[in-house]
Amino acid sequence: MPPAFNYPDDSLFSLDQHLDGGDVAASVVTSASGPSGQLPLTDEILRSWSSGDLFGLTQNAGMGWDPARMMGPQYLCLSTQGGVRDHDGTPIALGYHTGHWEVGLLVQAAAEQFSEAGGVPFAAFCSDPCDGRSQGTNGMFDSLPYRNDAAIVMRRLIRSLPRRRGVLGVATCDKGLPAMMLAVCGTKHLPSVIVPGGVTLPPTVGEDAGKVQTIGARYSQGEISLEQAGLEGCRACGSPGGGCQFLGTAATSQVVAEAMGLTVPHAALAPSGQPIWLDIARQSARSLMALDARGLTLADIVTDDSIYNAMLVHAACGGSTNLLLHIPAVAQAAGLRSPTVDDWHQVNKLVARFVDVLPNGPVGHPTVRLFLAGGVPEIMWHLRELGLLRGDAMTVAGVSWNEILDAWPQSARRRALRQRLIESDRVDPDDVIIPPATAKKRGLTSTVCFPQGNLCPEGSVIKSTSIDPSVVGDDGVYRKAGPARVFVSERDAIAAIKGNHPQPVQAGDVVVLIGRGPLGSGMEETYQITSALKFLPWGKHVALVTDARFSGVSTGACIGHVGPEALAGGPIGRVQDGDQIEVVVDRIGLHGSVNLIGTADKSLTPAEAETLLASRSPHPQLAVDVKMPDDSRLWAALQQVGGGTWNGCVYDVEKIIATLDAGTKALQEKASD
Repeated sequence: MPPAFNYPDDSLFSLDQHLDGGDVAASVVTSASGPSGQLPLTDEILRSWSSGDLFGLTQNAGMGWDPARMMGPQYLCLSTQGGVRDHDGTPIALGYHTGHWEVGLLVQAAAEQFSEAGGVPFAAFCSDPCDGRSQGTNGMFDSLPYRNDAAIVMRRLIRSLPRRRGVLGVATCDKGLPAMMLAVCGTKHLPSVIVPGGVTLPPTVGEDAGKVQTIGARYSQGEISLEQAGLEGCRACGSPGGGCQFLGTAATSQVVAEAMGLTVPHAALAPSGQPIWLDIARQSARSLMALDARGLTLADIVTDDSIYNAMLVHAACGGSTNLLLHIPAVAQAAGLRSPTVDDWHQVNKLVARFVDVLPNGPVGHPTVRLFLAGGVPEIMWHLRELGLLRGDAMTVAGVSWNEILDAWPQSARRRALRQRLIESDRVDPDDVIIPPATAKKRGLTSTVCFPQGNLCPEGSVIKSTSIDPSVVGDDGVYRKAGPARVFVSERDAIAAIKGNHPQPVQAGDVVVLIGRGPLGSGMEETYQITSALKFLPWGKHVALVTDARFSGVSTGACIGHVGPEALAGGPIGRVQDGDQIEVVVDRIGLHGSVNLIGTADKSLTPAEAETLLASRSPHPQLAVDVKMPDDSRLWAALQQVGGGTWNGCVYDVEKIIATLDAGTKALQEKASD
């Protein structure tokens, strides 16, 4: 807990003052006249509508809606808004993050558009946490489980407005936006449109929101002063709203939502709070009403082709590895085939990265520049030129991607924004979204690789495009062999990296972090480790292997999603300190391996290593984290039945019911024996 705060004496609760409430009691009113006018009811409405539908009209009037405008089509604006802003933007109560701080303005702009057209807008909220805020804390145990829970709440809110004709989903960040995508795709019989919450601006002078999360590690290692840490920590968010300035999970989710056709064109990564951002909300409302008028729903838009296009764009951008969890979950919610590891591998073989944006480099432009350079339409235009895009896929604009891309290159919007990037930042748009042939010459490689080996027989994942080029061979292969440093908690691992440990992590080590998958910790992110390794001078000479996952802004030789996870019996749980671990990642061929090749005393043949791992007991301290909440333990058990990490950590209801039925029957038979 934070240290105690000395409150002024007159600011704390006083029972005497509370009970001495004569002044406020005298102002209590016991009845009111109620709204004027009358509901526009008809004989047919009274005879055929449910009592709930009728009472809904009464509630609408009670909240002040004009009875004469009561019968317009109802649209739900569902958002992740957090915090309370005064009319001028001054905080009254803070949100958890900038990503949901301003989205209420998008809701307002869209609602006004519905109202002007004769519709009846409703707004409901399901706020979301900040993965940056919870890094390295127990709050991370709730991060990934939140996605499933929030999607359930959002779907319940959608169904609880029985006469809604469509849904406008407004969300920005790591878990809120994937949850929103699951929610609207899980109600695909309705027309729905996603409005991405956009991005915050980088500071004119200072560090981005990714690098600034390493001030603790850099200060501990003497890389920055106390004063510099305080300065950088204060100014990293250049504007008050929007997701972080890098292509982490929040920004990647926005890009993927647009690639799936869930947004109007060129909606992802708009600068929060600006006129062009508000206009996207208004255009999205118009799009939703147009879908409704034409009888189109998300079932017409979210298809196998749209999922495939999203995977292409993910590869082209160098997107967050967390989307390997979210895209399959969206597919499952929509009743489609979920992409497999082999599907991801094939897509990444087809598409090398050609977007230069934080955190991947080589320059690392902020996300607002990606928006100005043309954003998703520009990327998809290049993909179509390569002959890879499935351009007949429909979008919520009511037209296909082919129709959008036919118009995009000559559009005034594209021309004006690309010119703005040149004038404001002196950046060539083609240096942000690089023509693929040029990107290849500059050494950009495919985004992800899926190493296997005796420590990850079911697979693992690494964002291979973001390994520091200086530790990659001329043949494009990263090779690392070194002693294992085994940790069962992220807290101990980061302490060893900061030097606050009896045995600090050193250049050449292979950090093995176990028991942090879904069963052990809710599959926490470990960005404070990966970011520290990126920004410490010797960090590029350390590899990380874990059954946890990574923030979308993670870079380096960091291998996650190791399967089976340690607590599911995976061999990673049997690694011991000093074991020799070999990591090989071919960034061009997209092959990789993670293997035990020896103990502290001797080298082992592959057969000897397999035998040793099979004979060992799990690490003596391997266990479910004692602070993992029961809510997350329940999530972990349910998603395990649904296929676990490689199936998107989803709830497969039929499998869960069958498993419970089988378990109940087995317990009954055991009790009768």
